[in-house]
Amino acid sequence: MKKILSAVALSVATAASPLMADEGMWQPNQLPQIEDQLKEAGLEIDPKNLTKLTEFPMGAVISLGGCTASFLSPKGLVATNHHCAYGSIQFNSTAENNLLEKGFLAKDFSEELAAAPGSRVYVTTDVTNVTDSINDGLTDEMSGMDRYKAVETKEKSLVADCEAEEGFRCNVYSFHGGLEYYLIKQMEIRDVRLVYAPSSHIGKYGGDVDNWMWPRHTGDFAFYRAYVGKDGKPADFSKDNVPYEPEHFLKVNANGVAENDFVMVTGYPGRTNRYRTSAEVENQFEWSYPTFRTILHKYIDIIKENAPEGSDARVKYASTLAGLNNAEKNWGSMIESYGKGDLLERKQKLEAELEAWLLDNPEMKEKHGDALAALDALIKEDLKDQAVQMKKWGMNRDTLSGTAARLYRLAIESEKPDAEREPGYQERDLTRIKEGLKRMNRRWDADVEKALYKHFVAVYAELPAKDRVKSYDKYMGISGKFNADKFNRKVDDMFAKTKLTDQDVRLSWVGKSVEDFKNSDDPFIQLAVATYDEKHEKELKDKEQSGKFKKLRPQYMAAIIDFYKSKGKPVYADANSTLRVTYGNVKGYSPQDGMLATPFTTLEGISAKHTGEEPFNSPQKQLELIKNKTYGEYEDSALNSVQVNFLSTVDTTGGNSGSPTMNANAEFVGLLFDGVYESIIGDWDYNPELNRSIHVSSAYMLWVMEHVDNAQNLIKEMKIVR
Repeated sequence: MKKILSAVALSVATAASPLMADEGMWQPNQLPQIEDQLKEAGLEIDPKNLTKLTEFPMGAVISLGGCTASFLSPKGLVATNHHCAYGSIQFNSTAENNLLEKGFLAKDFSEELAAAPGSRVYVTTDVTNVTDSINDGLTDEMSGMDRYKAVETKEKSLVADCEAEEGFRCNVYSFHGGLEYYLIKQMEIRDVRLVYAPSSHIGKYGGDVDNWMWPRHTGDFAFYRAYVGKDGKPADFSKDNVPYEPEHFLKVNANGVAENDFVMVTGYPGRTNRYRTSAEVENQFEWSYPTFRTILHKYIDIIKENAPEGSDARVKYASTLAGLNNAEKNWGSMIESYGKGDLLERKQKLEAELEAWLLDNPEMKEKHGDALAALDALIKEDLKDQAVQMKKWGMNRDTLSGTAARLYRLAIESEKPDAEREPGYQERDLTRIKEGLKRMNRRWDADVEKALYKHFVAVYAELPAKDRVKSYDKYMGISGKFNADKFNRKVDDMFAKTKLTDQDVRLSWVGKSVEDFKNSDDPFIQLAVATYDEKHEKELKDKEQSGKFKKLRPQYMAAIIDFYKSKGKPVYADANSTLRVTYGNVKGYSPQDGMLATPFTTLEGISAKHTGEEPFNSPQKQLELIKNKTYGEYEDSALNSVQVNFLSTVDTTGGNSGSPTMNANAEFVGLLFDGVYESIIGDWDYNPELNRSIHVSSAYMLWVMEHVDNAQNLIKEMKIVR
């Protein structure tokens, strides 16, 4: 009973403060505010060094646009997770030459393989607060659409000015729901090559069974290399390009870590929702996650049924299935943790305390007004048609329909001056659009796509006619009672007649006129033209609603920040794919009564899990090395083995995958790649007793490289600290 009461007390304390234990995904410029906590946790370097993005060690941390990575050599060698490089490994694989199965190692620069089209390395070079520029001219009287367009116009102008320097990608990011805006400038390296990836029997060991679980024994690491032109500037892929030489790279500590060691993770966490209202929390966990999880189950089943194991189609959908399985398990844990915990009650308690504080402080009440009440009303309005929109979700999953729609939208937007085009369809986006068109055939199969399309449109057709897309129904011949046989024949005919399955044909549509699209006889392009006006009308309504949120969300967050400020506590912003720092210590946890999880796993645990069948089929060479206790220079004397994975208290989420884990001296000691099952709800909540991140140890990475895969050429390239 005491244990339970203690956990609840800690949980409530967490809700009352955004700064509890090791909680927080901090912007680098915020770190001086928590300097004492960093030093107390064990940081040896000056915390102020972490605010300098172009200096060591921050200058070595990079983004892959969805995952994080870091430079580990002066020749542009990039370390990230195996699952982050999975798309590139899969792109270079076929059923006959399956690199996912056997792994890949380039022993020389000339053997390195081009990564999947669209692969990027982003080096952050500058962060500028542009809040005043964005807010200038905004008024409370503006409609949602006027506000949306005003903010968008200013963002595009700032980005255009920033990108006047060739080779850089710039974006404006909002923080605290739009209370602050920052312009972030990054060098965009476009020539990225696959250097090394262990077999999936190491890199994905445990598969979906072990995903989000502890104990874990996964060698989730891989290496890219960044290339630039001979002038040192970003360039498209060319055999004449040379390895990028970063100003800073991380030294690799071959020993890994010890229990209670200080660790910090610097990376680009994707999205968290720590400051959502109780109404949003209740809806997300009690309706949205359960409903969408059911849809995911069917999505996964259809792919597996139509892409058998060992087929080329299964190779093409390997990355898609990995993502879907991850999401399904993620949401399952969210729902379970929510049911066991008191997140909703604590949110409601926080809101009640906020309202009471405002009433007790007339100055604050005048400043913030009824921010929460106004936001709540907008949220309820926004959720009214969510069930209808969920039914429509599946009809937009088809790759060919989506490709045709995007190409037609590009033609429409191209008739406008570049500054007036929809974001995503400007000149700066053309290369990415073309790369997406090139990727399609390695991640697409007609039988799988038709099966998905037929199933999910049948679900959509269950909606009453008034809630459906009339132009879509007309083109697809849906009227009255849905006739599945008739619809399926229509789909088969469209797939047979379309030429969009040919890469050259897809690319040829880039740059064509609106009139060309209207005159096309390709069925999917005809569908895109027929449905555009109606779908665009819905898009405009969504923007109107988004503009209203752009007004109310920052008002609510301003009240929250002042509330915490009155208690002397700084507030970190929700994750938004920008560079953050989080810190903690190597530490186990107790997931349930009577169970204690230690912070390390070892090589022997790999052998113990081995069954000879997926996902527990270790390479025979690895098993022999473990049996013979061939530890080399990587033995941990405290463990009498080589550490494989370890736990820490750092606060992370998706997007942090591939983030370098650094010790107190900013040496590389591993890669962040996952969290434990109990911490998945961390996107919404933080519990210091249960939130744990999982890292692959640098010691295991080096052991595999040296003893299993003979990657001594890469070890020699890095600066190893022993």
